[in-house]
Amino acid sequence: MAVNRIWLGIAVVITLVGTLVGGCGGHPPAPARGVVEADLGAWHFRRFQPVLDVEVWVESNKAEAFTASYIADAAEKRGKIEDKDVVNVFVTRYEKDDGVLRETVKLARRLAAEQGYQVEEDKIGGARTLTINGHGESWVLWAAKKHVVKVGGRNRENVPKEVVGSYAERYPSTIPGGALEGPLPAGPDSAPKKHDKEKYDESNPKPDMDKYDPKKTKIPPKKSKDDDE
Repeated sequence: MAVNRIWLGIAVVITLVGTLVGGCGGHPPAPARGVVEADLGAWHFRRFQPVLDVEVWVESNKAEAFTASYIADAAEKRGKIEDKDVVNVFVTRYEKDDGVLRETVKLARRLAAEQGYQVEEDKIGGARTLTINGHGESWVLWAAKKHVVKVGGRNRENVPKEVVGSYAERYPSTIPGGALEGPLPAGPDSAPKKHDKEKYDESNPKPDMDKYDPKKTKIPPKKSKDDDE
């Protein structure tokens, strides 16, 4: 999957649906269709669409993705909308949480090392996030339980905190401090791989070293060439 293509903003169309807030003192629930289909402060919700490309691919973990676009109130009032007046949000929802955080951090590191993006850790809207800037784009990315959220757009110098904050309430970040430089978070591909034992060959038997007891077993020394002569 081409990394550069992942970060291009996508324009999409949707209908407006209100989002209910959870119980007192808790986080608002995650929207059924992934994104918030309502205005977020001065940013007016305008478009929605499910997409085929997921933001972060996690092996053996099925996912679906949703996008939404928001337009600045001031731009709508003046009747002229530019790229800097649009914020896009991408939410990827996974079948399970395994590997989501690990692969998100790996992608951010790869964007910095191989694609020339400036990637930094930052706390925005109360959430620990990864900011990604470069190639005419500005994004805020973070992993949450069974989700990855990306907010931003093209031809932007920053990402609105109110939009990030609204999504961070619904998708609390699991990004740890030092994510870009410390050890990678644990994931399925970080566990030691099990090696299948060799099948028993009666013509060339080998001792089972896992059950080897030096007090009960004596392994004969290998023959040298001098012994054969």
